Amino acid sequence: MSGKKSKILTYVTGLIGLIGFYFFVRIVMEGDDPIIEDAGLQASILSPFITYSIFLLIATSLIAIVFSLINLTKNPAVLKRTMLGVAAMAILLAIAYAFASDAATTDAMGKVLKDGEAGSVSKWVSALINYSFILGTIGLGFFLFDFVKSLVKN
Repeated sequence: MSGKKSKILTYVTGLIGLIGFYFFVRIVMEGDDPIIEDAGLQASILSPFITYSIFLLIATSLIAIVFSLINLTKNPAVLKRTMLGVAAMAILLAIAYAFASDAATTDAMGKVLKDGEAGSVSKWVSALINYSFILGTIGLGFFLFDFVKSLVKN
């Protein structure tokens, strides 16, 4: 990165930090109790801070996605590997969805829980739980494989 771009990036980062520090100081100066008790004070102090935080989250997410896509389009080999990875994850999700239950969610007594009716929402929740289990099992398998491989090397 050139010196000029680096200097600009340093100033922008410093400005973002100063704005965050300003909101932090405002919150600390008021203290916990007044902010908790007064809704108007919450709106005047916490709301701008939350809006600023959401803006930063969205901006950094968009920047990360855009630059990732730019780098993927510049390197076709990496794009191919990425697409294969996404396809593998989609296949695992389809498998998890196929094995998911769409039955109603019940408590220990067999009574259907509030908002636990059978249907598509229940099936997706079950599918994502299965998906997490599948990914966790694959991750654990690779971890154990690497562990055993390092033991054999030494």
